[in-house]
Order: sequence, then C-alpha cells, then structure tokens
Amino acid sequence: MAQDAAAAAARGPVVLTVSGKLAGGQDQVVQFDLAQLSALPQHSIHTQTPWYPGPRTFSGPLLRDVLSRAGAQGQVVHARAVNDYKVSIPVSDAERFKPVLALQIDGKPIALRDKGPIFIVYPYDHDPQLRSTIYYSRSIWQLKALEVR
Repeated sequence: MAQDAAAAAARGPVVLTVSGKLAGGQDQVVQFDLAQLSALPQHSIHTQTPWYPGPRTFSGPLLRDVLSRAGAQGQVVHARAVNDYKVSIPVSDAERFKPVLALQIDGKPIALRDKGPIFIVYPYDHDPQLRSTIYYSRSIWQLKALEVR
C-alpha cells in the first residue's frame, strides 16, 4: 500500500517517483530509491530486444509489484524518462505481460548511459504480439517517473 511505501521513505537518492491515483487519494506521491526497488521480489527476463545485438537477461521488480507497493488505483500509467520521453502504458499490461523494471542487465547494474538505472522490459520472446512497435515504445529506458491515472 502507498502508506507502507511512504512510511519507508527513500533513504538513498530517489530513482523513481510514482504519483497520481494512489491509495490514500488523488495526487499522492511515493518515491523509491534503488535499495527499495531491489528489496521487492526480483524477476528475470531473458529476451532478444531491438536495442542489443543478442539476447540479454534483464532483472528487477515486476511493474505490477511496484504499482502495487505504491498503491496504484488507476487504469493507465504515464511513464516519463530522464530525457522527458513520455509513453502511456495500460495498467493491464502489468498483469498480462509481466514486464520488469530492469535494474540489471546480465547481472550488472544498468548505467544511465546504457538505458539505466531503470528500463521497462517486456518478455518479447514469450509472446509474438510483444515484438511490435507498440510494446517497444512502451519499453521506456532511463525511467524516472510513473503517473497513475
């Protein structure tokens, strides 16, 4: 719940802000540092992407777990990157496809210059539907904020 996440305020530098329609009312804000995201259950996706020459393993918490931890109650997530790239992701994607908020690629933290520190990655190789511009565009890297609406 959002109250739990808010009670455990980020101690390190904030790397992800979740705002909007969260438990406790409209326009709530929950901030996460890397330690908090790393403390959530971690999942790995081994998949080919259009951004790397071969399959890579992306690891981090599931998008649905981060949304749940923040107390998200909306239908759409507006994701924003460090460079202000924005994309809308249906909340239903979080349950249906189980994308990860990758904090690591092949077991190593993702540097800002290499799409980090957070990169939303779908399991492209597990469903042919995901190998399309729609889902590739939702795979935002250098993620810094999620606004739930």
